[in-house]
Amino acid sequence: PGAIPANAFVVYQGHHGDAGAHLADVILPGSAYTEKTATYVNTEGRAQLTRRAVNPPGAARDDWKIVRALSEAAGLTLPYDDVSALRARMADVCPTLVHIDECEKTSADVAKLGLKMMREGGRGKAQGLLPRAVGDYYMTDAISRASRTMARASAAAAEARSSGLIPELESPAQQAAA
Repeated sequence: PGAIPANAFVVYQGHHGDAGAHLADVILPGSAYTEKTATYVNTEGRAQLTRRAVNPPGAARDDWKIVRALSEAAGLTLPYDDVSALRARMADVCPTLVHIDECEKTSADVAKLGLKMMREGGRGKAQGLLPRAVGDYYMTDAISRASRTMARASAAAAEARSSGLIPELESPAQQAAA
């Protein structure tokens, strides 16, 4: 909140009224992942297509539809009116996004960096590339943060770590350096 200028107009687009929603001047209710057909890319680099399991509640809309409506209201209408046109645009911008369930080949530059890191034994400059960015992985999404069960489980895990019952987790870079 302190980083937001006092005269800023704040827009919240999301679901579950997550962190930041209470600061918003306007809330644009988006669909949760179970409420939309969407494309996600996993950490392997594989595009995955999900299907809507349930309809979104109330005025919630798919995120792309919200952005498309805003573009029209701003007089800068985006050139897609349906999912097919949106996916065609995604293919133009980033073909990986439409190669569903295919693992993209590693570029020569990334492969060379990986080989260099292996030669250095995971140490040196490469060691700091992937520090742990998330302290509590299981509370990183809006649905988990809204869950009392997840809050209790997270608190129990933190207590177990602080009392030494379970070890502190290290980042992959820290593990490689050990």
